[in-house]
Amino acid sequence: MNQPMTEPPLPVDRYFNRELSWLEFNQRVLDHAADPRQPLLERAKFLAIVSSNLDEFFMVRVGGLKLQAVQNAGIREPSGMTVSEQLLAIADRCHRMQADQYRILNDDLFPALAQNGIQHIDHSAYSARHQQSARSVFEDVSATLSPHALDPSRPLPLLQGLQLHLCVRLKSEADSEQPWQFAFIPLGRAMSRLVSLPSDRGYQFTLLEDIVSYHVAELFPGRQVLECVAFRITRNADIKLREDHAPDLMLGMEEVLESRKESGCVRLELASDASEHITAFLTETLEVTLDDLFLVDGPIDLGSLFQLTALEGFDELKDRPWRGQGSPDIDPAEPMFETIAKGDLVLVHPYERFDPVVRLIEEAAVDPDVLAIKQVLYRTSRNSPIVAALKRAAERGKYVTAIVELKARFDEQRNMEWAREMEHAGVQVIYGIKGLKTHAKICIIVRSEPHGIVRYVHYGTGNYNEATSRLYSDVSLLTCDEELGADATTFFNAVTGASHPLKYHKIAAAPTTLRSRIKDLIDAEIARKRDGQKAEISVKVNSLVDPQLIDALYRASQAGVRVRLNVRGICCLRPGVDGLSENIVVTSIVDRFLEHARILHFHHGGDDQVLISSADWMPRNLDRRIELLVPIESPQWRKRLIRVLQTYFKDNRSAWNLTSSGRWKRIQPPPEGEAVQAQRLLYEAAVGAVQQADQHRRTAFETHDPPALKDH
Repeated sequence: MNQPMTEPPLPVDRYFNRELSWLEFNQRVLDHAADPRQPLLERAKFLAIVSSNLDEFFMVRVGGLKLQAVQNAGIREPSGMTVSEQLLAIADRCHRMQADQYRILNDDLFPALAQNGIQHIDHSAYSARHQQSARSVFEDVSATLSPHALDPSRPLPLLQGLQLHLCVRLKSEADSEQPWQFAFIPLGRAMSRLVSLPSDRGYQFTLLEDIVSYHVAELFPGRQVLECVAFRITRNADIKLREDHAPDLMLGMEEVLESRKESGCVRLELASDASEHITAFLTETLEVTLDDLFLVDGPIDLGSLFQLTALEGFDELKDRPWRGQGSPDIDPAEPMFETIAKGDLVLVHPYERFDPVVRLIEEAAVDPDVLAIKQVLYRTSRNSPIVAALKRAAERGKYVTAIVELKARFDEQRNMEWAREMEHAGVQVIYGIKGLKTHAKICIIVRSEPHGIVRYVHYGTGNYNEATSRLYSDVSLLTCDEELGADATTFFNAVTGASHPLKYHKIAAAPTTLRSRIKDLIDAEIARKRDGQKAEISVKVNSLVDPQLIDALYRASQAGVRVRLNVRGICCLRPGVDGLSENIVVTSIVDRFLEHARILHFHHGGDDQVLISSADWMPRNLDRRIELLVPIESPQWRKRLIRVLQTYFKDNRSAWNLTSSGRWKRIQPPPEGEAVQAQRLLYEAAVGAVQQADQHRRTAFETHDPPALKDH
């Protein structure tokens, strides 16, 4: 007798741990730094990125776990790990990653750079000329240094997080009961970390801490210096604003920033040649465990390697620049309003420049027919032309509203400054929504035209930052579609009016409808597959963490739907498990541009559904942020974004596959096949489109018509 069919049991560990998954993303960045196919200074840049990434990871993720360990240590996250288990696993993984970093630096990168004319000189190897140059630098720098001898009777001086310090061990005075005394020397961020040294050829440099260490005895006249080593601490930055206790959000955020300066130490980086005396003193004084102690065999804070990438005269050690192209669908001589009125526009950045978006807002600021501009600002550049345009528009009497997210982590100070400046210019500034972060990328311009009011809208996947738009891969939609414009108005009315939004015509928004819209689209593919139709899902996001959406994708796989995911960073979904996810493939691309776009494609019975979004698939984005999901309706632009997705899935040079074990395996081109680099293909496609448009203009004949006869 046949037994009834039952679905196979699901594995307990159906989700990967979020924090460990992020660390594997950073390992992929580190592997890019180790790749001998990359130019040397590009490898140095990626080594710097790894360091910068880890700084933020410790400040936010490790900091948050340490707070959670105090509040609720027994809680388990979806993969089943407790807080203490996560902290132990993170410490082990980060120590191994740091060992890889400095092995690449010391055994590979520094020697290769030296062979190519860029040489790091330690103070132990200073020549007579180097000593003279270092002496001159020290004389200039010493006036800014403030050594602080420590006294047990006085409180410890405040050590700034992520700032390099020197710890000096001095022989105590004759009448002291202690054999030695300690002192701190902060090395301010205003001073250049990399210092040029005289060289007959190429570029030789030393580090600021080496110069100060070489002359440190002069800072303590009459005292014997026993030891001088560099160290750096990372403070907990996961300090959240209690908005229910903060009647003034601006003041509350200022208090958060001040609190970060004195928060607990979550990581101590210390030169590996430090004595047991200094090691014990710092670990005890800063109250860190051995898991939090990172002994560094080389320069602390490899983020300083960014400075090397700016060196002139070493172009052969850098990538050839890929300059952003103009869109062939945009005439620089034609007002943006006229261009958008002809039909929707989609721009794929940075292959196509962000300039049209900036130009649209700048033109709106001075256009007499523009009545209002409303925009969300999450992150902006230091000298933002968009903020300047909004101020100019308000000064000209237009109704300008800016939703400035003061809680944008690590951009709080800049956003507060922009908010104050815009308020002084007459902009109505709203500091986001209580309990939520406003992360949507949207700008609406209301314009009076002969046939009525027209709303021009920009929806995007990236921030309004023209500087990062040259480095981040993102998508912009420019439209004056009536329903998308109405949805934009509804969105702003709900946010600025602190009310529940009316039903949208086309878009979906978090935290209300975005997750459910995605689940509906996934369920529609499942239903079609069960009806015997073709069903496919292709998604590009930065992070995939949300258990509800992961489970929906598991259901799609079990139904036989082909699912392709391109996930830059964290992926908690486990692909390739029989009975669970055998129809799911997960890839990740690490290349010269930061992958940042969120693009979704559902086959939808042949009526392709293509959407862009500001949201990653994470609980924080879907439940605790205001985000947007926007359909692309023009067949022309749908096809283009589908081609973009397909290009990413063809990559076999900069792409990795996630295995069911959680390991990422680098994809290799076939022995006799062609190496496919997605970002290069997208850049070449943008260049080709411009060249084709130029060729068309050169071969098209345009007559010079006589001026119209004037009335007499």
